[in-house]
Amino acid sequence: MIASIHHVQLAMPEAGEERARAFYVGTLGLEEIAKPEILNGRGGAWFARDGVEVHLGVETPFAPARKAHPAFRVVSLKDAIDHLSSRGVAHRKDVDLPGISRIYVDDPFGNRIELLELS
Repeated sequence: MIASIHHVQLAMPEAGEERARAFYVGTLGLEEIAKPEILNGRGGAWFARDGVEVHLGVETPFAPARKAHPAFRVVSLKDAIDHLSSRGVAHRKDVDLPGISRIYVDDPFGNRIELLELS
């Protein structure tokens, strides 16, 4: 029945688009993609790269996703950590799973993001 994940939706507060762009484009390396015109008045922003698509939608009142999260695979977790550190983005280590090394970061709104490397 399900063929694949099309996108992940995360919430953000009103007027957070520039902070979202700085993080999702400037730090994570995604590209901003155009939202359908019919949705432009709702705020938020959409990002994608290599089959990964993240939609940020305005939610009022806003509450960040502290437990629920997307997990993005990186080629090298060490390189990702170095990249994040060079931009002043803190990360948290968690226990590694069989065949998976991982860390967590927060987007500018406090949403949890997992970055993982498969071994």
